[in-house]
Amino acid sequence: MQQALQLAQQAASYGEVPVGAILVHHEQVIGSGFNQPIGLHDPTAHAEICAIRDACQRLQNYRLPLNTTLYVTLEPCTQCVGALIHARVQHVVFAASEPRAGSLISARQLMQSGFYNHFFSFEGGVLAEQSQQILKQFFAARRQK
Repeated sequence: MQQALQLAQQAASYGEVPVGAILVHHEQVIGSGFNQPIGLHDPTAHAEICAIRDACQRLQNYRLPLNTTLYVTLEPCTQCVGALIHARVQHVVFAASEPRAGSLISARQLMQSGFYNHFFSFEGGVLAEQSQQILKQFFAARRQK
């Protein structure tokens, strides 16, 4: 999660909402990313999506290996949960919850729907205070501009 928090700081340095993500398989980082929708002119370029794209390019496969875990600094949104399902991520660890758009425990609970052909386990609150602090500082600075 520390690496994901560093990526969130990197996103903030580019003026992007500070969210970072890494994908880990057998204790090795296989993909990483941070929010880049502004810089890439791509509304889908969330940290999770960027990490999945990075890993899939490295591995030359559209699905991730079994037992892959995503560490992300903010609870994934609906779009990102869908991508995580399609990529076959096995476990998601997130730091801060996202009351408006979070789709695991907050605004929606998509993994409880029973609708999907693949499920992943998840846990939240890991280093949540650090993630929340980065987000608060970013938005406080943005409001002052």
